[in-house]
Formats: sequence, C-alpha cells, structure tokens
Amino acid sequence: MKLLHLDSSVLGPHSVSRQVSAAAVERLRQANPGLLVTYRDLTQTPLGHLSGLHLAAGQGAAPDPSVRDDLAAGQAVLEEFLAADIVVIGAPMYNFTIPSQLKAWIDRVVVAGKTFKYSAAGVEGLAANKRVVIAVSRGGYYGADTPMAALEHLETYLRGVFGFIGVKNLEFIPADGIQVGPEHREKAVAGALQAAGSLNAA
Repeated sequence: MKLLHLDSSVLGPHSVSRQVSAAAVERLRQANPGLLVTYRDLTQTPLGHLSGLHLAAGQGAAPDPSVRDDLAAGQAVLEEFLAADIVVIGAPMYNFTIPSQLKAWIDRVVVAGKTFKYSAAGVEGLAANKRVVIAVSRGGYYGADTPMAALEHLETYLRGVFGFIGVKNLEFIPADGIQVGPEHREKAVAGALQAAGSLNAA
C-alpha cells in the first residue's frame, strides 16, 4: 500500500496543519506495516502555476523550452497521485481558501483522461479507489452556523474538487480558531491531533 503525504503551509515547524498531517501519517504508518510513504513539501519544491504554454503543451503542441522542466514536474506529481492508495494533505486556510501552492498541485492532478473523463452521461471521476485525509487549519470559525460561513472556501472547495474526480473516501481533520487566542489554539490543536491519532486503519 502507498501513501502520498503533502504539506502546503509556508510556516514550517510553526504550522498546525503540518503537525496534524504528520500525526495522521504516523497513525496510518503504525496501523499499516509496510506502508510506503512519499512526502512532498509544496512550499519547498513549488510547482509553477499554469500558463498558456502549459495548456498548449497539454493539447499536443511542442513544449516551449521555458516550461519543459515544470511540465516534467507536473507529470511526476500526477504519477505520484495516481500510484497512491492514501493521500494525506496539510491544508491551511489563507485568505478564506487554499494556499496557491496547493492549487498549483491540484491543477496538475485534475486532468481529463487521468483522474476524470467526460462522457455522454456527464463527468465521471476516475479516482474512486483512493482515500484522502485532509488536515485543515483555520484562524477563525467558519462553520455553517457562524457569521463567517459564507467565506469558507477551503473545505468546500476541496470537497468539490475531490468529489469531482471520484473520491468518496474523504476525511477532514479540522483545527479551527487557532488565531482567536492561546486557549483556542491549544484546544484546537489537541483535538485535531487526537482525531489524527484515532484514524481508522483502512
């Protein structure tokens, strides 16, 4: 069994989402002896954002030399995702949505013919066999019953994206209110780490 671990926080060791994603991976590693883990830090080795040159190459044009290396990197992350049985992602909220580094990764794995396809019946996701665990950290509170609910574009977006490519086994581990105050942060981190340590083995 293969696990792909991704982090997207720019805060390094100070990141809550990194702490929680690491705890989730450790729990799954202990529960699944022989689990093969691939780690990718999307801030240390960022992918370029898509451009017209990327899209032209994707449609069959000869790759422009300026994006050739980045196209190869994009193909590598797609292959990592396709090979993974489990994907664990650390996803902090930045300005109400995901970090741009994580968006760049998503743009390389949501690919027609690879992770979804169009047919006469509509869109069919091709990644239904994957388990995806997402460690979310948010500075405030964005639940459906809060005044900030309309600005929650992190979990809602990720649910939409992974649902689009067919993922049905999708789990979120939230750490909310980490900027509200020290007590809120401590409680949120402790709860998220406990949830990560209690993940089902499979």
